[in-house]
Amino acid sequence: MYGQSENIYCATSTDNGHTFSEPVLVAHLSGLYLGMSMGPQIASSALYSVVTAIDKGGNIHSYSLQHKTNKWTKAATVNNVTGSAPEGLMSLAADEKDTFYAVWLDVRDTKQNKIVLASASKNAASWSDNKVVYQSPDETVCECCKPSITVQGKQVTLMFRNWIDGSRDFYLTTSKDGGKTFSKAQKLGKGTWQLKGCPMDGGGLTIDQHNKIQTVWQRDGKIYHVTPGATETEIGQGRNCRLSGTKNPVIAWRDNNKMLKVKFLNTGKETTLGKGSYIETVELADKATLCVWENEDKIYFRKL
Repeated sequence: MYGQSENIYCATSTDNGHTFSEPVLVAHLSGLYLGMSMGPQIASSALYSVVTAIDKGGNIHSYSLQHKTNKWTKAATVNNVTGSAPEGLMSLAADEKDTFYAVWLDVRDTKQNKIVLASASKNAASWSDNKVVYQSPDETVCECCKPSITVQGKQVTLMFRNWIDGSRDFYLTTSKDGGKTFSKAQKLGKGTWQLKGCPMDGGGLTIDQHNKIQTVWQRDGKIYHVTPGATETEIGQGRNCRLSGTKNPVIAWRDNNKMLKVKFLNTGKETTLGKGSYIETVELADKATLCVWENEDKIYFRKL
């Protein structure tokens, strides 16, 4: 899934990531936000796939694909307050029962960024009432860092960069009832990062096969891995980190030499993919990991 100009495209693999179809047009969206992780988001369940995309007016659009028909259609608008997502930063996830969850930075009511969630079923013909999950006591969460989401059954976990007392640290909150209620937001790691400006860098999280939450994020140019309540472990230097996988979790990031790297948590094996930016990874049905990234206006992929 990617955006180009004001068009959204999708390429599909039916052989576990060995080959991909020619890209098909999902939709044309005037004022489509692109760059700095602001592009279209995609999530798939057993029977459906949903894409979300934000326009420069701060509105979140969605599109759905029923797998048996293989046709993309326009779905409902996600945010129920017009123009409430001007930062253009969001994430999307799905459970196994065709429920989709979207989380984004939202400025409704106070004109300050807060963490907002909505859900939809099947073809996303409608989205739930938007829920303000978290608002910083210091008025705003970090303004330009993408929030993350992972879902396992009824467990919905959100991660975001906060801004409290001048520190831009990552926090985590979890719902055990499909997003109806959430735990008190918990700071991740023991260290802190006092910073006047936004680092413009989100992180990643996943729930592994042991139902343990794994997170990765950047602080002061270093990539850290940590589970909630534990002390963080430095992985390397760089930014734009991601984390995916349940049976074989993998961290991906861009180092200071603009090289993309991945590290598997179970084995510690580290692989350098080459130059690029904005890498995304996903664990496939055959337990391999598909890596997708961009470099010089081209999209590359590699299966590990």
